[in-house]
Amino acid sequence: MQSAEQIRETISAGKAVLGIELGSTRIKAVLIDEDKSPVASGSYDWENQYVDHIWTYDINEVWRGLQGCYSNLVKDVKDKYGVQLTRFAALGISAMMHGYLAFDENGELLVPFRTWRNTITGEASGKLSDLFSYHIPQRWSIAHLYQAVLNGEEHVSRVRFITTLSGYIHWKLTGQKVLGSGDAAGMFPINIADKDYDSTMLDKFDDLVSDKGFPWKIRDLLPKVLVAGQDAGSLTDEGARLLDPEGNLVSGIPMCPPEGDAGTGMTATNSVAVRTGNVSAGTSVFAMAVLEKDLSRPYEEIDLVTTPAGDLVAMVHCNNCTSDLNAWVGLFKEFAESFGMEVDMNQLFGTLYNKALEGDADCGGLLAYNYFSGEHITGFDEGRPLFVRSPESRFNLANFMRVHLYTSLGALKTGMDILLKKENVTLDRMMGHGGLFKTKGVGQRVLAGAINTPVYVMETAGEGGAWGIALLADYLVHREDGESLTDYLNNKVFHDAEGSGMDPVAKDVAGYEKFMEKYARGLAIERAAVDVGI
Repeated sequence: MQSAEQIRETISAGKAVLGIELGSTRIKAVLIDEDKSPVASGSYDWENQYVDHIWTYDINEVWRGLQGCYSNLVKDVKDKYGVQLTRFAALGISAMMHGYLAFDENGELLVPFRTWRNTITGEASGKLSDLFSYHIPQRWSIAHLYQAVLNGEEHVSRVRFITTLSGYIHWKLTGQKVLGSGDAAGMFPINIADKDYDSTMLDKFDDLVSDKGFPWKIRDLLPKVLVAGQDAGSLTDEGARLLDPEGNLVSGIPMCPPEGDAGTGMTATNSVAVRTGNVSAGTSVFAMAVLEKDLSRPYEEIDLVTTPAGDLVAMVHCNNCTSDLNAWVGLFKEFAESFGMEVDMNQLFGTLYNKALEGDADCGGLLAYNYFSGEHITGFDEGRPLFVRSPESRFNLANFMRVHLYTSLGALKTGMDILLKKENVTLDRMMGHGGLFKTKGVGQRVLAGAINTPVYVMETAGEGGAWGIALLADYLVHREDGESLTDYLNNKVFHDAEGSGMDPVAKDVAGYEKFMEKYARGLAIERAAVDVGI
């Protein structure tokens, strides 16, 4: 570990590496030193908006957020080390995967950003999945584009470029229309052997829309696919001013391929090797499992994407995770404050989460759904957070908290059961990261019970995807000739990593299975709430 003086010298010499990730509720920047350790950070809180039945982020807020996050990092560095940030050895951008950002020939945004959270492309998703014999999730960029075609949206004929949020920011910072393999796999299916978009499927899509007379081919609209370690351009003068309006940041900084939050989560948890995986649990939740071989057939519940290095990954993505759980904790905070108590939120979360471990393994017959928005795995275009109990249920605080922890992973378990039980995928370990795992040992134990697999949480996992993209940027400039991403992470980053592993508890596994039987039957209640417009 470097001393404060060594870190100061590293930053002053421009040898530190910066990663920035735009998450669902927070934009975070992490600066790492030559030991690959986080030494400073910055953040900016933001929220998606539901406008005209579309989940979106205002594009101007993207830049306000990036500038605010970077400014916060600059302040942190100055406060800790007395140094003015001006340059880095490398820089990387990551963001929420998928969605739809469409631009015309002048680079102007044609329609508001359509995020991963939307479940408005069901018709397109179904038709493309049939056409390709390959599952195309609703949130993928190609599903959004084709749904716009099916809707007869005027802007489609004027599209000249589509990309993801990370690809958009990278383009504006470097002038390069490129995308890392992991994020690109959320735009259009990837041929693993070629490490590029599947050419047969590209041709099929062009044939599908040929009667529309569009002045483009799908190949022309997509960013170029790059894998980890490839040159993705450098920060331009204009890009430097976009990130740092104060004018202190210099141009010419090498940038790694922009990635999605799934790829950076794999990197930050050392889960890019086969038979490993990770679960990122926050506002949304997704699991990634690096496969030894392809699945036997397509599944609507499972996406096939890639690691940043281009290896095949099965992804189970769910729109909802901790939002409802957080809302209940907020209610308990309000209750306490009404009695004049001062509430420390970390203590409140920790107390309530640990209380859940005292509950019955099957949650005492309680049932809850955390669907703030639709959930494609269980077939919902809209969601209604619900809590349900019968007169016979064992209704106490421990079971109440336990059921909300269980249901936060309920949709995820539905998808993971396909991998583990139907496809017999073998996982040696899963790494947990994100807000669900901040209270030591609780989220970790719940996940281990859900998937009946050992779950590890590392101390560095709290840095999340921003640290992951910083590592990918570091890999760009510091890898040795022929050094794979897996070897780089094992030998240079995680060789002495501290963390904790937890094996599944047998009664938790059995209790979760019992809970899931009730969860599956109770979906009819969720459906009724949506259908009657409650």
